Parts: sequence; structure tokens; C-alpha cells
Amino acid sequence: MYALVDCNNFYASCERVFNPSLEGQPVAILSNNDGCVISMSDEAKALQLPFGAPIFKWEGFCKANNIKVLSSNYPLYGDMSSRVMRILEHYTPDVEVYSIDEAFLQFKGFKDCDFKDYGSQIRTRILKWTGIPTCVGVAPTKALSKVANKIARKFPNETKGVYVIDSDASRIKALKWMKLEDVWGIGRGLQKRLKAKGCKTAYDFTQLPDDWVRKTFSITAWKLKKDLEGVSKIKLDEPTRKRAIATTRSFDYTYDDINYIKERISTFASSCAEKLRKQGSSCHMIIVTLSSNRHKKDLEQHRGSTIVSFPYPTDSSLLISRAAVNAVKSIYKSGIKYKRAGVIVTGLVPTDNYQLDMFNKEDPKHKPLMSAIDTINRKYKSDKIKIGNQDLERTWKMRQERLSPRYTTNINDIIVVK
Repeated sequence: MYALVDCNNFYASCERVFNPSLEGQPVAILSNNDGCVISMSDEAKALQLPFGAPIFKWEGFCKANNIKVLSSNYPLYGDMSSRVMRILEHYTPDVEVYSIDEAFLQFKGFKDCDFKDYGSQIRTRILKWTGIPTCVGVAPTKALSKVANKIARKFPNETKGVYVIDSDASRIKALKWMKLEDVWGIGRGLQKRLKAKGCKTAYDFTQLPDDWVRKTFSITAWKLKKDLEGVSKIKLDEPTRKRAIATTRSFDYTYDDINYIKERISTFASSCAEKLRKQGSSCHMIIVTLSSNRHKKDLEQHRGSTIVSFPYPTDSSLLISRAAVNAVKSIYKSGIKYKRAGVIVTGLVPTDNYQLDMFNKEDPKHKPLMSAIDTINRKYKSDKIKIGNQDLERTWKMRQERLSPRYTTNINDIIVVK
């Protein structure tokens, strides 16, 4: 059996854990640089505030309806997500973190288990230990657990937040209820083609011939169909090494100051290097990008990128940052107001297994230095140790005018009980 555990309105729920005055109130969370609405509470959804709404257009609507609008507090959300995922590991060792607020669980060898009760235990513990409300869907396959979770979320009073598909009758009933466009894994292109064949529900999709689905669409669509039929074909994802790692960000405002841009590029490069070390990889090359704000047609536009190759693979923040800063200096054009930049590390190889070069090698002091920096930063859960050309106060510079405190990751923001 599989389970999908999904945190309800995760960003808004994280804010409510530490600010109970938000309970029962409409809450909306904004994207980077306070741009668009990316998450909201059920109360805000009931007011028909659209997802993706640009806040500068909907500011009046939010004020008129007393919607509390907050900036994204990613350190808080990331820490709360980690706490939820660690709790899930108490119930089974087979956990696939699907997103910041979702995880698949596989139950191997759970004979004669009451999954309704087990799901309720999971919900209760997560709520008690973190304050985050969840819904749990349990079924014989991953795709069906998604369906079960949607039912648990849609009918909280009837299901008590847990729904189990454990028979063919309950599977068919659920698939006939599920609209085609709501099925996990069916995108707009596939949806359009299936509707042309008369499919309106998930059940209609499962009634199509196997050979036709496989031949007309893809092996992925066929696996999804079998999963919905109760035949497990979509397995838990195994952790794999990434082939490339990117850190790209929009600036809070547009900038033509080369020193500011160099500092941002150094921070992005250091972030990529840290991710390299975390997965045990080194890179052969980096790609540095820089672009102006394409939405401001009245300003002169410029976009550029360059590739830098290393004579040997490296995961050193010092080398990668230095190369990235030199690269962005070659891209930069004076007088252009830049809005976005990025660093991509690619040509990845395992750090403990790559072809050595007889004449070129990394400074042997870099490995222990990077290890010490990572250890300190992990211990204090923030970038306490940085390269000298980085801003010592902030890692990401974004417009966050409505930011709540980082209650769990910053000692200065811990709640004081009086």
C-alpha cells in the first residue's frame, strides 16, 4: 500500500502555527519579490482571490476583504517541512519527499493493518508536534493514493482527513468522481487528446485499451493508466545525483552597479558549490547568465551568458565563485539596468571518482576548508561563514516588505513567552 500525506495550505498553515490570530482569517502568501499570490488559506480561496494574482492589481481587493498578505518566508517553510518529513519516517522507512508539502509513503509488509487508523495516527502526530494540518490518502498504488488524498481534502467532515481505497468498488467509485483534468500526471496536452476520445473522468481513461494507450501516447501514460487500475507501475523515486545544478534569482530591483551584481553572482556560485558538495559531486564547467528586465520595453535591453571550463573538476566555493565573478564582468555592459542573474554548474562527476590530471590539481587546502565551512553552516542552520565578497547580512536579496519572523531558524526571532 501507498500513502500520500499532503499538508493543507502549507505556507499559510506555517504562518498560523506561530501567529494564532491568523486562524480562521483569509491569508495569502506572495512569490519572490512580493510579486504574485502563490498560496492562500481556504478562507481566501472562498473569496475567489485568484492564484497568480499580481498583488499590485489586487491590493485593493485584499484590503476590502481583510485578507492578510504576507511575503514568502522560505527559511520557516523549509524548516517546518523538514520536521514533517522526519515525523513520517517514524511510520515507514520508505518515504519519497515529493514536494515541500507532500510525501509518498510505501508500506511494505504491513499485513492486517488498519490503514484508516494508521493514517489518523500520522495526522494526529504531525498536528500535535508541528501544528500543521494534513490529509492522508491510502491506496494500492501511488496514483490512487493521490486520488484518495483529494477525496480526503475535499470531504474533511466525512473522511476526518483520511481516505482509504482498499477495494475495487471504492477504486471505481473514486475514479468516476475524479475529473480527468484533476488526475495526477495528466497535463493539458494529454488531457486535450483524451477528451477528444470522450474521456471525462479518470474512470473513462482506465477503460481505454492498453495497447492503444501505449502506442498512441507513451509508456508513462500507460503506467499511469495501470496505476489507476490498481496495478502498481509507478514506484517510489530513488535519490539520484543531478546532472546540473542551477541557482538563478531575480533581483529585488533593477541594478546597473557592477559591484552589486558581482556580489550576487558570488552568492549564487557559493550556493551551487554547497549543493555540489552535498551530493558528492564536482563540476567541470560553469555557465553564468545576466539579463535586463524584458518587461520594461522603454529601457535598453541586454542578455548575455558565458561558459567557463576548469582544468580539473572542483567543488570549491572559492574557485567557482572567483570564476563566476570574472565571467559576469565580461558579460556586463555599462548603463544597462539588470534584473536577473544566475549560475549553473554542469559537467558533474563524483568527487571521489574522476580522472586525475598529471599537471593540474586543486589546492589540497580547499577540501578541509570547505568541509569545515559546511559543518559550521549546518550546525547553525544559516550561512554564518561566507566568502569575503558576499554580503554578510543576507543570502537572497528580495523585496519582502510583509515578511514574518523566522521563528525556527533565527535565534533573534524565537517567540518570547511572557
